[in-house]
Amino acid sequence: MKRKKKKNEIIAYLYLLPAIIIFIWFTYFPFIKTILMSFSRTNMRGEIKRFIGFKNYAEILSSPNFVNMLLVTFKFVLLVVIFSTVIGLSLALLVNNKTKINRVFKVVYSLPMAISSATASIIWMLIFHPSLGIINKLLHINVGWLIDSKIAIFSVALVTIWMNTGVNFIFFYAGLKNVPTQLVESAEIDGAKYRHKLFHVIMPIISPTIFFMIVINTINAFQAFGQVNILTGGGPGESTNVFVFSIYREAFFNGRFDVACAQSIILFLIMLCVTLIQFKNENKGVFYQ
Repeated sequence: MKRKKKKNEIIAYLYLLPAIIIFIWFTYFPFIKTILMSFSRTNMRGEIKRFIGFKNYAEILSSPNFVNMLLVTFKFVLLVVIFSTVIGLSLALLVNNKTKINRVFKVVYSLPMAISSATASIIWMLIFHPSLGIINKLLHINVGWLIDSKIAIFSVALVTIWMNTGVNFIFFYAGLKNVPTQLVESAEIDGAKYRHKLFHVIMPIISPTIFFMIVINTINAFQAFGQVNILTGGGPGESTNVFVFSIYREAFFNGRFDVACAQSIILFLIMLCVTLIQFKNENKGVFYQ
C-alpha cells in the first residue's frame, strides 16, 4: 500500500515537472541572475565581468537623482492608488442597480481594459497636445500638460488612473453584488440614510475587495512603464522619472545592466516593504464574513 502511494506521488510529480521547470527557468533564474548582476560589473552586453560587492548600490544611494526618483515614484503611486480606488468604487456604486441604462454604463466603464497601454498613451498624447489637444481647445487654455515639469507627473498619473478604471470597476461591482440585500433593506427600514448604509453596511462587507484592489493598484503603479515611456520619456527634466523607467534607461540607453539590476532589487525591496505594511495593517480595516 505504501509502495503504491509512493509510486502515485512520483507519477504526480513527473506530471508537474514540465511546469516546475518552466516556472523556475522564467521566474527564479532571472531573479537570481538579477541579484548576481547587481553585485557585479557587466559589459555593454550584460555579461558579468567581475564581482564588486555593494558598489552599485552605493552609487545609486549616493546619486543626487535617487531622492528625486524616489519622491516622484511615491507621488505617482499615491495619486494612482487613491484615485483609481475611489473612482472605481464610485462608478461601481453608481451602476449597482437593475435599471436597463446601467447595462450600457457597465460596458463603457469596462472599455479601458480592452486598450493597451501603448494605444492609450498615444490617444492621451493627442488629447494633451498643447495646440491641437481637445482639453486646451474646450477650456480655451494653453497648458503644456506633458512638457511642464510641475504638472507632467499628474498628467501621466491621470492616464494610468483611466487605464485602471475598468479593472477596478469590475472588481468593485462584483464585490457589491455579494452584499446581502437583507442588510441594506434592514438599514433602510431603520431609517438609515445612504451615507450611513454606505459606510456602516456596504463598505465593511466589501472591505476585503477594497484591500485587494489597493494592493493590486499599488503593485501596478510601481511597475508602470509604457505610459511614462511614450508620454514623457521620464521628462521634462526628471519630473516623471519613476523607478521602472530609470531601470529601463540605465540598461538599454546607458548600457549599465549592473546598475539597472541594482535598481531593480531596490525597487523590489521597496514594493516588498510597502506590501508587508499593507498586510500588517489589514486587520484594522478589513472585515471577513
